[in-house]
Amino acid sequence: MRVALVHDYLNQRGGAERVFAHIAQAYPEAPVYTALCDARATGDLIDGTRVRASYLNRIPGSSRFFRYLAPLYPRAFEHFDFSGFDTIISSTTSWAKGIRVPPGAIHVCYVNTVSRFLFAYDEYVGSGLARPIVRRLADWDRRAAMLPTRLVANSRNVADRIMRYYGRESTVLHCPVDLDRFTVGHGQGNYFLLASRLLAYKRVDLAIRAAQIAQVPLIIAGTGPDEKRLRSIAGDSPWITMTGFINDKELNELLGNALAAIVPGEEDFGLVPLEAAAAGRPAIAYRAGGALETIDEGKTGAFFDEGSPEALARVMETFDTRTYDSATLRAHAEKFSPQVFIARLREIVDETR
Repeated sequence: MRVALVHDYLNQRGGAERVFAHIAQAYPEAPVYTALCDARATGDLIDGTRVRASYLNRIPGSSRFFRYLAPLYPRAFEHFDFSGFDTIISSTTSWAKGIRVPPGAIHVCYVNTVSRFLFAYDEYVGSGLARPIVRRLADWDRRAAMLPTRLVANSRNVADRIMRYYGRESTVLHCPVDLDRFTVGHGQGNYFLLASRLLAYKRVDLAIRAAQIAQVPLIIAGTGPDEKRLRSIAGDSPWITMTGFINDKELNELLGNALAAIVPGEEDFGLVPLEAAAAGRPAIAYRAGGALETIDEGKTGAFFDEGSPEALARVMETFDTRTYDSATLRAHAEKFSPQVFIARLREIVDETR
């Protein structure tokens, strides 16, 4: 079996990149194809000697302004040459599913989400891309989704989206959580923690307003294009601390000491509740999306039912961390171990051949 791996881009680190690192671990000899690569961001996740980045990587500033290159990604992925490979495994939120593979080769595509310009159109128009460009990308995306031999969804939530927007069945394989990154803490800090990329759809603004209403400390860890707006919303509130980027060691410490992790938006999968559980801490999440698959209500976390600051504030005000057992939380996270993920991925690939 001659395997090649593909991921959208490796110029940032988030949940999708951490999951792809486990796909790469499952096939350690396979080369990695991607649109963009910045070893400073992901070099510890993926060995740079394995990476074949597209011609877009040579554009000055491409890593920093990668979102503006959206119209160029389809062609970049279509032009990768996979001759000599009989098995291609891709990981995508948008672009990698559009690769072209040789006759007789299989393409197993792990879908982290259906492309957001299909179901969150206004976010992309608001990002500066003109409506005709977004429409063309959406048309390309639907065609590209027909190309893989098999689609694998990271959650039942995403599997439902795949059927709704692409009309295709998919196999569900939940994302793994990096258990080794976390040690069990005991929530001794008097704060809630929100760890996320700062993107509009993550609804970090909702959590800021909820903490201000409830008058409870909230630490926000992460960076992203929405940071300036969020800092403006937070203002000089004594309840909000924004740390910017933190490393894995700092995240482990902050999670382990938090009362709970906060997940204010609808997540495709919901990796943060599992990371919190791995650190022995519960999560409070919006009752929608992938969090429904990663939180066992009353045992590993709680939900708020309306997407409003007031609804989240009510839960934060009354949340009793003493009702959650750290050993139960850790055991819950261990059900989503990398070993389980890798073994099932290999089975899926072998079944597809």
